[in-house]
Amino acid sequence: MSNAIQLLRFITAGSVDDGKSTLIGRLLHDSKSIFEDQLSAIAKTSTRRGMEAVDLSLLTDGLQAEREQGITIDVAYRYFATPKRKFIIGDTPGHEQYTRNMVTAASTANLAVILIDARRGVLTQTRRHTFIASLVRVPHIVLAVNKMDMVGYSQATFDAICAEYRAFAAQLGLHDVTCIPLSALVGDMVVDRGDNLNWYQGSPLLEHLENIVIDYDVNTTDFRYPVQWVCRPQTQEHHDFRGYMGRIESGEIRAGDAVTVLPSGRTSRVKEIATYDGNLQQAYAPQSIAITLVDEIDISRGDMLVKAESMPNVAKEFEAMLCWLSESPLDTNRKYILKHTTRVVKCLFSRIESRMDVNTLARHSTTTLNMNDIAHVAMKVQQPLVFDSYARNRSTGSFIVIDEATNNTVAAGMII
Repeated sequence: MSNAIQLLRFITAGSVDDGKSTLIGRLLHDSKSIFEDQLSAIAKTSTRRGMEAVDLSLLTDGLQAEREQGITIDVAYRYFATPKRKFIIGDTPGHEQYTRNMVTAASTANLAVILIDARRGVLTQTRRHTFIASLVRVPHIVLAVNKMDMVGYSQATFDAICAEYRAFAAQLGLHDVTCIPLSALVGDMVVDRGDNLNWYQGSPLLEHLENIVIDYDVNTTDFRYPVQWVCRPQTQEHHDFRGYMGRIESGEIRAGDAVTVLPSGRTSRVKEIATYDGNLQQAYAPQSIAITLVDEIDISRGDMLVKAESMPNVAKEFEAMLCWLSESPLDTNRKYILKHTTRVVKCLFSRIESRMDVNTLARHSTTTLNMNDIAHVAMKVQQPLVFDSYARNRSTGSFIVIDEATNNTVAAGMII
């Protein structure tokens, strides 16, 4: 594998006023990831508002209108780096009407930081955010118990919150949970340990983010290679070249390996693994490469190369958990377009099994879905799809649904 600095994608989720913006501001400030002019601008705004200290939450509330109203909307992505790792933060809003924003941001995240106000403990919103994190299979959870300065840095308060949260997370099948007490306002246990939480033996938040192992977050066993483009240069030099270009979504491939092309089921061997910088003997997810085969096979965009020892499903019908993203409700009587890896097919919703109440986790029967609804659905597609369950492979188990008339993305799905 390459020695490039690893990228960790994480989201932050919490209720209103639990200090999420301050926490992200503190991370950026204390890790020296903001510019002097940014710091100067927020210092002036803080002074204008009559605050004694710099309001670090202003770093993340980027839009002027948002700042004036004092609210945070939509998903804001922040980028920062330390010598150990690069980071992308997806800052997701807390309200229930932004469920779709959190689903979108969490679907690519390695880790979720779920923020709790130590004075209020585990809330309905905490449970909802945790459910969404479990739904989109975020591999690692950090429970950040913030505002510890407001409860006298009480270990008993922290322990009680953690015990309650762990019990709930276990019901959802989330077992990789790390609880960290902190004060984003004071700076305790965010980047530096601070002086007030000596009873806590674990790492500060940033150190945990830098060191958590994410090598196994991608499926390394099942080779999945959706073909994006068939390359025929037709030049004198390359007149025999027929390469299948794409990105390895999971697993690895070597020159000489036997592969199966799906959905046709034809087989061949890998002749070469070509890249812009020359040929490789071996390639891994998520590298983008071109593969040439020993045999001439009819392969087109949307086909998938796999290995016989770990075959995916090939079917025209499947069930999925779906998050409806559109303001227009789902119409089960009409066709939509489904995009799965590099394949685009027409689809129908054959039935809605149940809609999930994201606050109570109860299931309700329904005949339609509205924006932010999450439901268990059954679907049919016009041509066979090559897929895994989302639990096994996030790349080949996810899809989006597009409205044929407007070309808008109306839903995101996870195959069960």
